[in-house]
Amino acid sequence: MKFFVDTAVVDEIRTALSWGILDGVTTNPTLVAKTGRRFEDVKREILALVKGPVSLEVTKMDFAGMMEQAHALAAEGPQVVVKVPLTKEGIQACKALSDEGIRTNVTLCFSANQALLAAKAGATYISPFVGRLDDISEDGMLLIGDILQVYRNYGFQTQVLAASIRHPVHVLQAAKLGAHVCTVPFKVLEQLFNHPLTDRGNEQFLKDWAKVPGQA
Repeated sequence: MKFFVDTAVVDEIRTALSWGILDGVTTNPTLVAKTGRRFEDVKREILALVKGPVSLEVTKMDFAGMMEQAHALAAEGPQVVVKVPLTKEGIQACKALSDEGIRTNVTLCFSANQALLAAKAGATYISPFVGRLDDISEDGMLLIGDILQVYRNYGFQTQVLAASIRHPVHVLQAAKLGAHVCTVPFKVLEQLFNHPLTDRGNEQFLKDWAKVPGQA
């Protein structure tokens, strides 16, 4: 499973890259707004750092506006993946962009039927939002399983990108189901390293090492 970090904070991306396990980045308008910075500056810095896929989202909701923004974003670098919403216009744009060879990430997916439409339109990635489904007392991971089953049935090449990840259990569940990608907030990515027995074991090893003659 590929790991993307879901953030627009450049320092978080830089740190995640230093760990050697990061495959790409996803952003959205909310994440960019939280930085308090200009999108152009954030975008430029991320693309200078990341060689893997970087999802950048259109903000116009009409087909012509989406296409104009998508072409401008795609021209920024070969790693750009254009995010479009799962609307009629978004699916239309996804198909047109896919036909041009521009990679797409169809976002805000909440049903397997929506994911089927995205795959039919040639989406590179589909982003089911599991956490937001959990928030309304649905099981977001059931959606991941349903989409994977539908895609396997018909041999679709669209990759399932588990999004709206809230905690490490979501990551494990997505991996067990076979999601191609998990996009993870930086805080959750950090949590994946943690286990109390690892901490306790390291502490004991260091204490014992200090007892070895000549190693204090």
